[in-house]
Amino acid sequence: MKQYDVVALGELLIDFTQNGLSPQGNPLFEANPGGAPCNVLAMLTGLGDRTAFIGKVGNDGFGHQLKQALAEVGIGTEGLCMDDAVHTTLAIVQTKADGDRDFSFYRKPGADMMLTEKEVRPELLSDCRIFHFGSLSMTDEGVRAATKHAVQVAKEAGALISFDPNLRPPLWDSLDAAKEQIAYGMKQSQILKISDDEITWFTGETDYEKAARRLQSEYDIPLVFVSLGSKGSQAYCGETAVTVEPFLQEGTIETTGAGDTFMGCMLHQILKKGTLDLTKEDLREMLVFANAAASLITTKKGALRVMPKPEEIKALIAERS
Repeated sequence: MKQYDVVALGELLIDFTQNGLSPQGNPLFEANPGGAPCNVLAMLTGLGDRTAFIGKVGNDGFGHQLKQALAEVGIGTEGLCMDDAVHTTLAIVQTKADGDRDFSFYRKPGADMMLTEKEVRPELLSDCRIFHFGSLSMTDEGVRAATKHAVQVAKEAGALISFDPNLRPPLWDSLDAAKEQIAYGMKQSQILKISDDEITWFTGETDYEKAARRLQSEYDIPLVFVSLGSKGSQAYCGETAVTVEPFLQEGTIETTGAGDTFMGCMLHQILKKGTLDLTKEDLREMLVFANAAASLITTKKGALRVMPKPEEIKALIAERS
């Protein structure tokens, strides 16, 4: 029995999301705890899984806020480091007219970039069932080395490797550099979650099934999930392919954290089933649950602290059945 179900490494930051206007008509921003890996862990923890995070924040007010937020939702902070010299990374998240998000990052540098290989605690990685990471921890040399070291330790300990590219172009020197590191992540993973925009960008394919099959073949990935936003989601396991419609919400506010909520639900169900050899019925059931959860998070501001509860997810599924 491993101590942790899922350990994740990556960015932990403050998402400043717009929350109304001041009397003068200026946008007001709320400082929400964020960062894709911890959003995934928050969803998993809410579903009853044991989690821990590896990463770095600044030894500042925002860093302490983030550490407290992790502890409040039940994510282990044993692997969280605090940097005395570099401030916590900040992201400004604005919603565009078409409903998509626009990110501006204050990260030159940000504390999440400063994690070193020596600061990665190997006992966390050797004592987990799944290790999850993304590409933001590979944008810069030092944290890239820490990430790749963590992947190697987790693999040697027999953990499943889960990867979500979570591409943020402004954080890369070039998209070619991003593609190179994302290809590394795919080569290491047994579980891949990728968005519709990302899979088209990476493969050049607009047919998602062709693109997913190509990734399966080229990178030998047993299980691929493609999130399609308002068009639902897909899963590919061996020769089996499943597409499930979305749960659209009239009360959608923003989509921040929807993909992370989806991923947390999928990892939870993989843990429950204990295998990557999944049937069409398994995949359909998993996608329905994850789609429902992802739709619920779009009705809330922020993500990490407000992940949907299991009973909310089940109620929505029952309502739409």
